[in-house]
Amino acid sequence: MIRIATESGDGFHAPSISDFYPDALFGDGTFYEFNRILLVRVIATIGLLAIMGFVAKRATVVPSRGQSIVELILGYLRENVVYGVLGEEVGKRYDKLLITIFFAIFAFNITGTIPGLNIASTGLIGVTLVLAVLIWVVYLTSGIIKHGFVGYWKYSLFPSGAALAVKPLIALVDLAQIVLIRPATLALRLTINMIVGHLLLALTYSATQYFWVDAASNFNIAYGFITFFGIFFMTALEVFVAVLQAFIFVMLSAVYINMAVSEDH
Repeated sequence: MIRIATESGDGFHAPSISDFYPDALFGDGTFYEFNRILLVRVIATIGLLAIMGFVAKRATVVPSRGQSIVELILGYLRENVVYGVLGEEVGKRYDKLLITIFFAIFAFNITGTIPGLNIASTGLIGVTLVLAVLIWVVYLTSGIIKHGFVGYWKYSLFPSGAALAVKPLIALVDLAQIVLIRPATLALRLTINMIVGHLLLALTYSATQYFWVDAASNFNIAYGFITFFGIFFMTALEVFVAVLQAFIFVMLSAVYINMAVSEDH
């Protein structure tokens, strides 16, 4: 969107996936190359740590409004997502990890709606892939610790009650799910949703600029009002998606962990 704003007069500029591959701020072509996406991640991380640190430092028995909001979110995630899926006894082993992941994903997502940042760094596969691999390691090791190495794979790939003839096929499907499909869908779902959201939001900015500045006429100014109000609608939608996608990631992570440590299959 920064690029769009600086190119007025050159016609309509549709947003593209290249927004997620900006030029290097320094270290171009080196292993320490630093660009705007990384800068946004750093800002999101510092912002999240600062807010949480501020709330924790000022926590009181009678909570302030900010402390109440944070405690409400923490309580909801712990009771309804982590304990709701894993149960309280098992959930206590994973609640800190899953809740931390929720806030991290939300912080990286919400930057797409903040003026001056204007991009969700989860729109690049790197961060989401790291988080997905982390969850993969957690549910795999948790299952092996629970059932033993041989017992876990036997429990996961050969469910009791299945007909002998279809067991090899079921084993292949379950193996693909455990090793590839679950972590891949965790990463891809989040990344694709944030890319699409960014493109739609950037499109409303670009179209408004085009109708009001580059191709100004009485007719196009009227169209510009439609796209201008679309900016507010898409921003509200992106805030909702930022929360929803963080929630879905954590919910699915809890489900996968539960499938690994559960006694039933």
